[in-house]
Amino acid sequence: MAERTVLITGATDGLGRELALRLGAAGARLILHGRNPDRAAAVAAEVTAAGGHAPLIILADLSRLAEVDRLADEIIARTSQLDVLVNNAGTGGRSDGKRELSADGNELIWAVNHLAAYRLTRQLLPLLRSSAPSRVVNVASAGQQQIDFDDPTPERDYDPYTAYCRAKLAMIMATIEYAAELDGTGVTVNALHPATLMPTTMVLDAGATPISTIAEGADATLRLICDPGLSRTTGRYFDGARPSRPHAQADDPTARCRLLEISGAAIVSAVGG
Repeated sequence: MAERTVLITGATDGLGRELALRLGAAGARLILHGRNPDRAAAVAAEVTAAGGHAPLIILADLSRLAEVDRLADEIIARTSQLDVLVNNAGTGGRSDGKRELSADGNELIWAVNHLAAYRLTRQLLPLLRSSAPSRVVNVASAGQQQIDFDDPTPERDYDPYTAYCRAKLAMIMATIEYAAELDGTGVTVNALHPATLMPTTMVLDAGATPISTIAEGADATLRLICDPGLSRTTGRYFDGARPSRPHAQADDPTARCRLLEISGAAIVSAVGG
């Protein structure tokens, strides 16, 4: 990874931080996204203390699609190369389990875990294409539930776990669509469930007992980022290091088309296109 440019969203904690430290130590030129300037600066300092290049830090609230666009614009303005985009940022929603809307009026978990990654990838496609061979790695989850397109986010009988599982399935479905669109361009797009219940802030705040380590999740994610044997692998979902099958809805082209329609409508409503 020496001298390759890697953007990691959600780089200030958990899996994102671990990826930043390992990739920085390997000589990658990092673009670190976060919301908290102090935490972002702390990760950047760890990278440089270990001998890595000083990372570029760009702060943004990914629940706001205008902020997603600003993040993309700043990246395009400040680098001519993007070898890897890691869509890692995510949220489990409010600690009290209540449904929350973003400033754009989208359900918060859907906004951060699906719409932000979908939009950021779209906005960075010209840079990824010009940097090919390049990779997009979407950090999804084995927790997936079928999307009800009459109530996708959902509003009826809201449950944050259902919202989370639908958003992660949406991320996988978008992965398949992007892979098809980019076939032959040298840009690959894959998704993975890195590990089960790593001790991240999201997991600990939910009161869940960790099962896997963050190191295990990083091992699996790094494989998609830099394994030369996967240079032509695209449109796939991995459970850890193993190729796996996502929820059956991901294989339905009609469902994927419907997902892109509602995602596009949400983006147009927020930022105009």
